[in-house]
Amino acid sequence: MMAVMASEETRTVKSTNPHLSASAHDSASGPERGAAVPAPRTWAVRLVVVGIVLSALNLRPAITSLGALLEEVRDGLGMSGSLAGLLTSVPPLCFAVFGVMAPRLARRFGAGAVVCAGMVAITTGLLIRPYTGSTAGFLAGSALALMGIAVSNVLMPVIVKRWFPDRVGSMTGLYSMALALGTSAAAAVTVPVTEALGGNWQSGLAVWAALAAAAVLPWIPLVRDRGPRSTQPQAAPSVHTRVEGVGPVRQVPARGEPPVLRITRSRTAWALAVFFGLQATAAYITMGWMAQIFRDAGVPAGTAGLLLAVTMVMGVPLAFVIPRVATRLPHQGPIVIALGVCGLAGYAGLYLAPAAGAWAWAVLLGVSNCAFPLALTMVGMRARTGAGVAQLSAFAQSTGYLISIPGPLLVGVLYQHSGGWGLPIALMIGLMIPQMAVGVLAGRDRTVEEEAAR
Repeated sequence: MMAVMASEETRTVKSTNPHLSASAHDSASGPERGAAVPAPRTWAVRLVVVGIVLSALNLRPAITSLGALLEEVRDGLGMSGSLAGLLTSVPPLCFAVFGVMAPRLARRFGAGAVVCAGMVAITTGLLIRPYTGSTAGFLAGSALALMGIAVSNVLMPVIVKRWFPDRVGSMTGLYSMALALGTSAAAAVTVPVTEALGGNWQSGLAVWAALAAAAVLPWIPLVRDRGPRSTQPQAAPSVHTRVEGVGPVRQVPARGEPPVLRITRSRTAWALAVFFGLQATAAYITMGWMAQIFRDAGVPAGTAGLLLAVTMVMGVPLAFVIPRVATRLPHQGPIVIALGVCGLAGYAGLYLAPAAGAWAWAVLLGVSNCAFPLALTMVGMRARTGAGVAQLSAFAQSTGYLISIPGPLLVGVLYQHSGGWGLPIALMIGLMIPQMAVGVLAGRDRTVEEEAAR
């Protein structure tokens, strides 16, 4: 009898619904398996492109505008060097804490709605932080703006993968280019704008709220629009089935149900997270302290701001080119090495002759900072599905920003206690070596789904 039952159990499971077809099976397997997906509306696609560009423009001015006026803010609020270092560590802290919430918020409200709310938070934070009159209030306003930046940081690669699955490289390049443009513009014009407004640093910082307010508008019509594809894993629909000759009707998942992705089992995910963290460390040290390094070397404040702008503006053309090149290579390691070598040369120049070769060091460090668009591109390449990209983006960015928190703070402490920039620059050089190593590992041709399933 047991042998007969075992034999019955191994028979083919047949659906009691005679209308279940192969197309239904494909649909259950998700859009990545070739199911037909309705074409998105033209107006929605155009709004998404505009929204991506305007949002990207607002993802760094809150940081680089502060870097250009850090000395004035320190004097105005009575900050010490260590406290200023803490201030420059707030961005990665907020990105780590709030970025991990982005996928859950996107599942509940939709990615467009979350990004829209993020732009509102940036606008509000930038508007109120200069006028709080205290260091605690300034930190709170900054945290509000950075919360909006954090969720948008995580969801931008998801939106690109979801709306433009066949143009990940070019759209990531466009997004990264706009991000670099906003970063460099804030660094370049914050000091002149402040001077034009009577030298009031509060007004010079608050003016960037207007750009953030403009970024809210294209997302408003998309608040309820979930896009052509879901960013979240869809459970395959259950099919009512009966095993021939055995038992009552029972639920059996349709074939093709995606397995649960345990992202922490993937070595590539960890390598990408560490790479993201180390490049973020370098970027936030640069944005927060590079202008001050030049000013301490005798460079005028306006010129120091322009030098920081040059560093940031290098990302405008390269952020468009690097993702397109990266998507055409099976291994992104050579790009990682090239960017790292530029960083080492730039830091060596800052150590040996910060004022004499200032423009060259600014260019080299700008090239090195293009590890950020490369990391974003690898997030899109190291996962097969939209759901995988959402998980990998949240994991890599949240973990990475946690890793990057001590860097800017440690630079402030070393600067205050050593009385110079020798030790901080030596720290930057030392961190570039492991960044190159883990970047090579993250650039290998594999996906997190494959590794997590092993």
